[in-house]
Amino acid sequence: MANLYWDRTRAAAARAAARAREANRNPTSVELLRRARRVLPGDAGFGDPLSAAGRDSAGTIARLAGRLFDEQPTASREVTLGGLQVWHSLRERTGRAEVGAEVTIVFTDIVGFSDWAMRVGDEESLLLLRRVAAATEPEVLEHRGTVVKRLGDGLMAAFPSPQLALDAVAACLDGVAGVEVAGWRPRLRVGVHTGRPRRIGGDYLGMDVNIAARLAEKAGAGEILVSEATRAGLDPSRIATRPKRGFRWGGVKGVPEEIAVHVATPR
Repeated sequence: MANLYWDRTRAAAARAAARAREANRNPTSVELLRRARRVLPGDAGFGDPLSAAGRDSAGTIARLAGRLFDEQPTASREVTLGGLQVWHSLRERTGRAEVGAEVTIVFTDIVGFSDWAMRVGDEESLLLLRRVAAATEPEVLEHRGTVVKRLGDGLMAAFPSPQLALDAVAACLDGVAGVEVAGWRPRLRVGVHTGRPRRIGGDYLGMDVNIAARLAEKAGAGEILVSEATRAGLDPSRIATRPKRGFRWGGVKGVPEEIAVHVATPR
């Protein structure tokens, strides 16, 4: 009798577990929870590889949570990520994350690097990139900036204010001026814009980022181009500015041609 009782108990438990798994994978349940996440505070897509790429605790836990689930959508996965989504949103509101905050975005690029690298080869090219990084990245950190990502022979960085960004850029230009490899001295071009880009994971996205990148593309060797929004936050006793004559945005979507661009020169 005891064996029969335990057999029936195990069978009932197995049936209950099977029903739970079926409910967990039910497409209707998963879709309802996804819709619910859209009305919760925060990013309804939180947990995907882009949003979980950040270095904060919510992003780290989201990456770990993602490894606990298989690729098939489940209700338990949506519940877990929904909780992380709300937590991440609350962190932003209390100032522990800087999503939506005003930041100054900086893009740098080494003028003529690709042509030079083709001539000298990989070894010298890598040596130069390492020396440029050693001359620039510590200055970004010293001025309370963050290296968002490295872009071949350039980088994207974010700063809490325009003045800190320009102070860092000035120090970077000074540092790079002392770099020489195979008889070649690299020169940076820089674009700077201040706005409220959307932060996703460890990256920033949006028109404000595109503006800073386009300014860097349009700058000449050793030149710093800044938007009007950045210029307004600079100390004129430390940074001189003048309008960039003849500048054209070149059809950047969403950017009016009349937005002023300035050349910034550290005093």
